[in-house]
Order: sequence, then C-alpha cells, then structure tokens
Amino acid sequence: MADRIEDLLPQTQCTKCGYPACRPYAEAIAEGTAEINQCPPGGADGIRKLAALLEKPVIPLNPANGIERPRQVAVIDETLCIGCTLCIQACPVDAIVGAAKLMHTVVADLCTGCDLCVAPCPVDCIAMVEVTTGKTGWDAWSQQQAEDARKRHQFRVFRLRREKEENDARLAAKAAAKLRQAEAESCATPEEQAAQERKKAIIQAAMERARQKKEQMAALPASQSTGMNDVSRSVRKQIHEVHTRLEQQNEDKR
Repeated sequence: MADRIEDLLPQTQCTKCGYPACRPYAEAIAEGTAEINQCPPGGADGIRKLAALLEKPVIPLNPANGIERPRQVAVIDETLCIGCTLCIQACPVDAIVGAAKLMHTVVADLCTGCDLCVAPCPVDCIAMVEVTTGKTGWDAWSQQQAEDARKRHQFRVFRLRREKEENDARLAAKAAAKLRQAEAESCATPEEQAAQERKKAIIQAAMERARQKKEQMAALPASQSTGMNDVSRSVRKQIHEVHTRLEQQNEDKR
C-alpha cells in the first residue's frame, strides 16, 4: 500500500507534509498516522487520487502544510553567490551544481521547486520563480517528472550513505593504524624501549641547545654577534698556529 500511495505523490521531496521525504509520508498514510491532505505540491487533484485509492472522503488541503500554487524553480543570483555549498547540501534531488568558493547554479529541468535551498543561503541570493503560471498541483507536474525526481532523490540518499561509509572506513583504518603502532611500541623489549627513550632524549636535548643558542645570538648586539664566536673550532686552531709561528719568528730575530 505504501508503494501505491507513493506513486500518487509528486516526489518533490519538499517536506511540507511534515515528513523528511515523500516515501516516509506515504508510509505514514498507509499506517494511518497521517492524513491524505498534507501535500501542497499534489494539491486537490492529489488528494482526490489518494482518497480514491484508500476509499476515503475527499477533504480540503490542510493550510498548516501550505497552499496549492504554480510550480516554481529556484534561481541563483550568480553575482551574489559566495560558493558556500549550503544550497547544494539542502537540495534533495541534486539539482544544484557548483563547488566550494565557486559560483553555483540550478539546473532548472531537475529542480522540483521544493524551495529547501532558500533558507540556508546566507546571502539571500536564491529566488523562487513561477514556471507554470495558472497551473497548480498535478496540472503543473507530470508523472514522468515525478518518477525522475524520485530516482534522483534515491540516488542522492545512496550517494550520501556511500560517502559516509567510505569516510567511516577511512577513520576506522586510521584508528587501527594508530592502535597497531601503540601495540608495537608496547610489545618492544625493555632494551628497545630504553633505546627509543635515549633517542628521544638526545633529540630533545639537541633541540633545546639549538633554541638556547638562537636566543643567545639574538640577545647579542650586532657588534658582538660576529668575530671569533662565529668561527669554527678548526679555523680557530689554524689562527692560533699562525700566531704561534709569528711569535716564534719574532723571538728568533731578537
């Protein structure tokens, strides 16, 4: 029954019925927990179809869910778009294309007019434009369009689930690698652990000496930062030997 009810819904995935998508609304109607008059995109004609299927009386559209109106399509003012991707994340049928920090645009033929992209936009650059003036409900929408929208929504749900599973798998692999590393370190012999600690201590000591030397050099006046302090030990030895020979020569001359 839920399948048959879903076939009579316009598949705009607009959530105006109070459910996250058309399928959950169809299931709620089949279970008797939702009324048949909660779908504004389907309008009065949609209510009549559902009433006939379920052998229920035709009732007016519930105004709490919205009003029946011509079909609309989202249009993005590309001069104002900042490329935040929030509208892309909100679109239930992947009708918006673009990338982070780049201009977005709506593929009009794919847009169901759900207007879920309007509210998240931080710069109010999305407007809903009527494309079926004078035609509302199923008069503004075809069964083929509904079927296409349902397929795109189903693929989006599949894509998001796959991306989440892949991301979870990457995080799990990363956690497993860290765990293996920790286990390897914990399984090291006392000698290996001691050697690792000595290496860490040597590296830390060297880094500390370099830091202190850098601070000392930075604290010296420019006139003292050059001279013998900047000369290597081997060069100092050579200079000392030259001075020694000169002094010896002077003594011989005397």
